[in-house]
Amino acid sequence: MGNVAELQDANFEEKVLKSSKPVLVDFWAVWCQPCKAIAPLVEELSSEFGDKVDFYKVDTDNNKQYAAQFGVRGIPTLIVFKDGKPMGQLIGMQSKSKIQDLLKQATS
Repeated sequence: MGNVAELQDANFEEKVLKSSKPVLVDFWAVWCQPCKAIAPLVEELSSEFGDKVDFYKVDTDNNKQYAAQFGVRGIPTLIVFKDGKPMGQLIGMQSKSKIQDLLKQATS
C-alpha cells in the first residue's frame, strides 16, 4: 500500500499515541470483504491528507492488543487519533466523503 503503512502492536504507541499530528488507523483483516472495499478510499485519502495526517493499517487477527483497548468489535473500523486520543470513529463500509469529514475535523 502506498501511503498507508502496516502497523503492529509493538509500534502502535510510538506511531499513533505519541504522534504530534493526527493519525487515521484502519483496523482490518485479510478475510474481510468490506475491509478490501474501503482500502482504496483510505489510500486515496492518504494522498490527499498525507502531509497533515499519518495513515496506518492494523491487521486485527495478528495485532489484538490495541483493537481490544479501543473497543474494535467490527471491521473495518477507522479511528482517528489526535494528541494520542481517539477523536472520531467509523465502523463498517463508509463513503469517501464521510471519512474526509472526519479527517477535516481532526486537522482543523
